[in-house]
Amino acid sequence: MTKKEKQSIKEKIENDIVQLKEQIINLEEKVKPISPDCGLGRLTRLEAMGEQHVNNKVLDESRLRLTRLDNALQRIDKAMFGICIECEESIGVGRMSIRPESVRCVACANLS
Repeated sequence: MTKKEKQSIKEKIENDIVQLKEQIINLEEKVKPISPDCGLGRLTRLEAMGEQHVNNKVLDESRLRLTRLDNALQRIDKAMFGICIECEESIGVGRMSIRPESVRCVACANLS
């Protein structure tokens, strides 16, 4: 992987981190408990609780991805960045550009 490619991936990681942090703040607002004395009707309250459950799942996944991106940012200047942890082959630049937190190549990821 060239320095230019690494720099491009580093910028993507930094942009994704900023976006995820904003998304997490918004989701944290959406998952606050729904007050039982809230003036919602029964069905509307159930819908709100269902939406809250979905938002909790998305929040958990966003936090996990943020952690992985932070880890990728710490590893980017190391020699093993972009090398599959399973087969030790180079992970394609295309994959790293889309999912810079990847630690496995496509072939090994499909086996997991």
